[in-house]
Amino acid sequence: MTDASVFAVLPEGRCNWAVASVYGEAERLAALHTLLAERIRPEDNLIYLGNCLGRGDVGATVHEMLILRRALMARQLDDGRGAIAYLRGSQEEMWHKLLQIHFAPNPREVLEWMISQGVGPTLQAYGGSIADGRTAAKLGAVALSRWTNSLRAGMREVDGHEKLYSVLRRAAYTRDNALLFVNAGIDPTRPLSQQTDSFWWGSRDFESLESRYDGFARVVRGADPQHRGVVVTDGTASIDGGCGFGGPLVAACFDAAGTLIEILEA
Repeated sequence: MTDASVFAVLPEGRCNWAVASVYGEAERLAALHTLLAERIRPEDNLIYLGNCLGRGDVGATVHEMLILRRALMARQLDDGRGAIAYLRGSQEEMWHKLLQIHFAPNPREVLEWMISQGVGPTLQAYGGSIADGRTAAKLGAVALSRWTNSLRAGMREVDGHEKLYSVLRRAAYTRDNALLFVNAGIDPTRPLSQQTDSFWWGSRDFESLESRYDGFARVVRGADPQHRGVVVTDGTASIDGGCGFGGPLVAACFDAAGTLIEILEA
């Protein structure tokens, strides 16, 4: 058994809509949601595969996710309704770690690496800036602690954002083990309960999968470092069209058995 506070367990026997990395492309997400709203049924599952933050307009992106969630929940009125799951991607993991950066032994180096990975727009969404972070990092742990506290306060001021981040999960799977959804990768040598940061940084391990992982019919990821679009093998599916890097935002629908049945792009 896996911890429900770490993994989202989805109802089995229904269609599963997976949304690839968004990277703050709020306009593309809104356009995709328009297409999705015409197709998704109340009993379907919806899974955001992480990396919704970073690079673009983070505030508008999260707001758009919350709008669709409210609309879907208003339609999902019976016990047979589908689940909505939000995965922690590398961008969300960086944000989580940034809020604890005052504990890091080398905070200046860590901050610079995060900046190079696109965390700046997430800072801006909650009242922070790269310049303020660099200044705090130079001054030391006390200044960094004040800075991260101000970021938390900024996040709490935006309705629904902190609550959404609190329900992020490392991965999601259907109750019958047909489908496993991850952000970027998986370590095929470890069971699901023993995965660590492979979910965010294990893309090479994902690509080396030559057989079904841990009994799942298919493992689906939403982040591919090479942004190669929709790539399906016997036991995997990668759906990163390059959103945030000049490409489209992709959503893919998998049936109850794990077969890809529809692709949406915006």
